[in-house]
Amino acid sequence: MAQIYGNIHSIESCGTVDGPGIRFVVFFQGCPMRCAYCHNPDTWDFKVNKKMTVEEILKKYDGVKEFLKNGGLTATGGEPTAQIDFLIELFKCAKDKNIHTALDTSGILFDKTKPQKYDELMRYTDLVMLDIKHIDCEQHHKLTGQNNTNILDFARYLSFKNIPVWIRHVVVPNITYNKTYLAKLGEFLSTLDNIKALDVLPYHDLAIPKYENLGKEYPLKGIPPLTKEQALDARNIILDAMRQSKLKNSNQ
Repeated sequence: MAQIYGNIHSIESCGTVDGPGIRFVVFFQGCPMRCAYCHNPDTWDFKVNKKMTVEEILKKYDGVKEFLKNGGLTATGGEPTAQIDFLIELFKCAKDKNIHTALDTSGILFDKTKPQKYDELMRYTDLVMLDIKHIDCEQHHKLTGQNNTNILDFARYLSFKNIPVWIRHVVVPNITYNKTYLAKLGEFLSTLDNIKALDVLPYHDLAIPKYENLGKEYPLKGIPPLTKEQALDARNIILDAMRQSKLKNSNQ
């Protein structure tokens, strides 16, 4: 069989915010989304080539595995599922070595009419960290350049497959820090049976220098970072809407 190569942006040896434990984090190159608050705009371009094989990646993993306490391997990006054949091979070989696998994805490329590749991928995936950027389809398009239909379909698919999921949601002043949208997100999440964690991430503007270095205009310049208090408030709104929705549905 021909050697499969992945287009890899970079690797982080000891990540602490990319899944349970200390993680070996593989950043895939290329993403169809253009999130206004993205802190990795250097991973967008599919034409940037840094080819690696699965064997090369796992050899690097083996070099640091003693430090990966209660962790494993996380695929992020960019959008890892844009290279789904390579991702499947990476996760399959990782599971052969008894490595915990986590996928950090927006789900934007999921097509519910053709789930076969995702069926295979999920055989080797221990955890999905699903980024729901905006619950409102029109506002999602304004924020990312894409609709959220595939993303919500993917969330439902993961629930049906009973794949453990961590939901991630970035809260941005004047955009997603909105009680109506947060409650709507909570109502949607209440329909899923596989959520193991909810990460409400406060928006920050630390990526501005990176945009400047890339010669790109930062889309959210002037919007202040979200405070910890506001992030806690947003999380409580989501959780309360989830509880209320579940209670309502159980009484029907």
